[in-house]
Amino acid sequence: MKKYLAEMVGTFVLTFLGCGAAVALGCGTDTASVVGTAIAFGLAVVAMAYTIGGISGCHINPAITLGCFLSGRMNAKDCGMYMVFQVIGAILAAAVLAGIIGTAAVDPIITTKTGANACAFGVTNGLIVEIVLTMIFVLVVLGATAKTNGATNNFAGLAIGLSLILIHLVGIHFTGTSVNPARSIGPALFEGGQALSELWVFIVGPLVGGALAACIWKIIDCNCDKKAE
Repeated sequence: MKKYLAEMVGTFVLTFLGCGAAVALGCGTDTASVVGTAIAFGLAVVAMAYTIGGISGCHINPAITLGCFLSGRMNAKDCGMYMVFQVIGAILAAAVLAGIIGTAAVDPIITTKTGANACAFGVTNGLIVEIVLTMIFVLVVLGATAKTNGATNNFAGLAIGLSLILIHLVGIHFTGTSVNPARSIGPALFEGGQALSELWVFIVGPLVGGALAACIWKIIDCNCDKKAE
């Protein structure tokens, strides 16, 4: 139960700080706000990686959890429970954000009062962007945390956080960047409207991307993780 609670807390922090920064900076209104939001999400991951990484592995993202499951790094029970608690954490974070901001909504190009996601160029383009970016992100996670990485494994949290910054710099313009179903579900429930009607994009896209990353990793890693065990 401790690792499930750790995932809930970690996802809460990621969603609250990342989406909170997006709202506070008015993400999408100018370049500085986009860069600031990207950095916020990346730093939140780094902070949590070194806070709960030793307890749960710090997935704080159902797409990462799915990638780890398909790579044989966790069982089905833990996979399902991780996802449930990640979503709970994100919902709690979005509830706090919505409560703080209330009716004083910031509504620039993409970001809404809770930092919810929306497809700026249509759902098809949004789906493609989320699949590709999540695939890259989860592939970095699987590679950076692989046992065969040796000493570099100690810097996995930093590598993952920096990669998330890069991914946000690319994706914010198109979808607000999710690559994380939990991070999208929480805000969408309180935002409603376009964010809720397009929520399926930010669930399906990241999960497909995570599955593809697991497949790619299995091919290029040649089952080295299992050999190492």
